[in-house]
Amino acid sequence: MTNTENRTDAWYAARIACLGEFMLPERYETLCRALAQRTHYMTLLAENTYHPQNAAALIRHCEAFGLQRMHTVETLCRFEPSASVVRGTDRWVDVERHASTAEALAALRAAGYRIVATTPHREDRTPETFDVGAGPFALVFGTEHAGISAEVVAAADEFLQIPMCGMVESLNVSASAAILLYMLSARVRQTVGAWPLGESERLEVLYRWMRTSVADADAILERRFGDLS
Repeated sequence: MTNTENRTDAWYAARIACLGEFMLPERYETLCRALAQRTHYMTLLAENTYHPQNAAALIRHCEAFGLQRMHTVETLCRFEPSASVVRGTDRWVDVERHASTAEALAALRAAGYRIVATTPHREDRTPETFDVGAGPFALVFGTEHAGISAEVVAAADEFLQIPMCGMVESLNVSASAAILLYMLSARVRQTVGAWPLGESERLEVLYRWMRTSVADADAILERRFGDLS
């Protein structure tokens, strides 16, 4: 795709209708059902996740619990999800890559997100006591062994931990993310009114999803509309 600035809801709707002619109704309904649960109200920032299995698990968790976008910082290592674990779920989640932690935090703040650092070493909020209604938030997960960086600690608005009942101090990043995304996304949907994507956002995402689902989608669109811009 080239120019997206001048695309209107009608532009997307026409192309969605076109691609819908080449998709089973059941498939279209599946996409729409998933899209109805998508949100930008909460997001996730993975800071230097180096295990491919964990990277894939984070994407799968975002997809499973309706987070449309996640962010990565890759100053120490590439975020490279294992194909055998991610199993195609990366087609449905938008991954925004940042060159540094400072850039990622600045972008999230500019978008109106609270920075919420996940760590077992700060007693601040738990999944039950965290105020999901105070505004959009970004959960920051650190490296597998070192955890969140000092830069994230200094910038965080709040800290979030999963209380342990046994002698284990913490869970790995994949397990922690699964628990927090499940609990917090459920609370967001129950208590926050403005969690779903807006109509224009839904159309844009549905259009992209359908382009990945329909064979020869670009050729079909070019024949029908002349170009993709």
